[in-house]
Amino acid sequence: MPPGPLCGPDCTGFQTNASPQMPRGVFFAGPGGHTRPVSIPGTPNLMRRALILLALSCLLSPAFADERVQTQQQLDATRQDIAELKKTLGKLQAEKSGVQKDLKSTETDIGELEKQVEALQHELKKTQGELERLDSEKKKLQSARTEQQQLIAIQARSAYQNGREEYLKLLLNQQNPEKFARTLTYYDYLSKARLEQLRTFNETLRQLANVEQDIASQQSQLLAQQGDLDSRRQALEGERSKRQQVLAKLNSDLKERDQKLAAREQDQAELGKVLKTIEETLARQAREAEEARQKALLAQQEAEKRRQQEALAAAARATPEAVEAPKKKALTTLGPLVSGDGANYGGAFSAARGKLPWPVNGRLLARFGDARGGDARAKWDGVMISASTGTQVRAVHGGRVVFADWLRGAGLLVILDHGNGYLSLYGHNQSLLKSAGDVVKAGEAISTVGDSGGQDSAGLYFAIRQQGRPSDPAQWCRG
Repeated sequence: MPPGPLCGPDCTGFQTNASPQMPRGVFFAGPGGHTRPVSIPGTPNLMRRALILLALSCLLSPAFADERVQTQQQLDATRQDIAELKKTLGKLQAEKSGVQKDLKSTETDIGELEKQVEALQHELKKTQGELERLDSEKKKLQSARTEQQQLIAIQARSAYQNGREEYLKLLLNQQNPEKFARTLTYYDYLSKARLEQLRTFNETLRQLANVEQDIASQQSQLLAQQGDLDSRRQALEGERSKRQQVLAKLNSDLKERDQKLAAREQDQAELGKVLKTIEETLARQAREAEEARQKALLAQQEAEKRRQQEALAAAARATPEAVEAPKKKALTTLGPLVSGDGANYGGAFSAARGKLPWPVNGRLLARFGDARGGDARAKWDGVMISASTGTQVRAVHGGRVVFADWLRGAGLLVILDHGNGYLSLYGHNQSLLKSAGDVVKAGEAISTVGDSGGQDSAGLYFAIRQQGRPSDPAQWCRG
C-alpha cells in the first residue's frame, strides 16, 4: 500500500499505541489482516514531536486561511474604493475645468468693461471740460444779457419820457431843413440800434437756453452711462466672486479626495503586504507539516522493513490457502470508475458538494475512510485513483496554487486554495504544470499522473480539506 499524503488533524495514516499494557510503538498489519505492535528504538519521542508539529500546523492553517480570505476581501473593497475615488476626481477635474473656463470668460469681460469704464472716465473729463466752457459761456451770456437789459431799460425810459409826439415836435420845430434831415437820420439810427439790441438780446436768451439744455443733456447722458457701467461692473464682480467660491470649493474637494485616495492606496499597499505574508505563512506551514509527517514516515518505513522481514518469515510458514486469501481480498478492493468529464462548476466551493468533476478518469483503488494496509485504526484521508502515466490532472475548481513541490511520501504534490478554508490536494504526479502563486481555473491542467513518492504503479492521490479537516472527495465529486 502506498504511503499516505499530507494529513489534517484527523488523519490516521499512522497511530501510536495508547494501551498501557502494550509496548509503545507503531501498529502495522501483519499477514491475514491482524495488527501487531512493532517496537522501534527512539520512535515514540520522534513521532511525538512530529505529531505535535503536524497538529499545530493543521490547527493554525484554518485560522490563517480565514484571515487570508478576510484580507483579500478588504483588499478588493479598497481597490473598488480607489476606482470610485479616481472616477469622482475625474468628474471634479472636468467640473473645475468648466468653472475655470467660465471664470476666464467672466474676468475677460470684466477687463473689457474696465477699458470701457476708463474710456468713459476720459469722456467724462472731456465733457466736464466742455461743461466748464459752456458754463463760462453761460456766464458771459448772462453778463451780456444783463448789460443789454440795462441798455434797453435806459432807452425805454428815455422813449417814455419823450413821449409819442417827440417825432412830430421835431418835425414842426425844425426851421433848418438840413438840420432836420440830420435829426431824422439820427433818430433812424437810434431806432435801428434799439431793434438790433432787442434782436441781440433775444438771440442771447436763445443761446443761453440752448447751452443750458446741452449741459443738462450731456450731464444726464454721462450719468446714465456711468450708472450702466457701474451696474455691469457690479454684476461681473458678483459673478467672478461666485465662480471663485465654486473654484475654491472644487479645490477643497479635490484636495480632500486626493487625501482619501492616498490613504486608500496606502491601505491597499498594507493589505497587499499582509496578504503576501499570510500566503507565505500558509506555504511555510504546509512545508513544515510535510516535514513533520516525513519524520514520522521515516519511522514508519523502518517499521515497514521490519514488518516485511517478519511477514516473509511468516509467509514461509503459511499454507497456500492463507496466502491466496489476501490476494483475493486485494482484488476485491478495486472501486468503481470515476470520470472528470462534464461541465465545470463555477459557483462557490462551499456550495459545490456533489457537483465537482473528478480530477482524472480512472478507477478508485482506495476510498476515503478505508483501512490502510489492513489496519482498521489507520484510515485513508483521501482517495487513490488509477490512471495511465502522463494523464493530465485537472483542477476540480478554480483557485490559487499554494504549494507545488516534491514531498517525501506524496511525491510531486500540488495544493490548491479555493478560499474560505477549502483546499484540494493532488499527489504522486509525474510532472507539475503550475507553480506556487499561480491562479488556475476549473478544468485547467495542473499536473500529470505518475508514480512519484515511492509508488509501485501509476495513480493519483486526491484529497479535500475543509478548515484543515479531511473530507470525503466522493461527497464533493459527481458519482
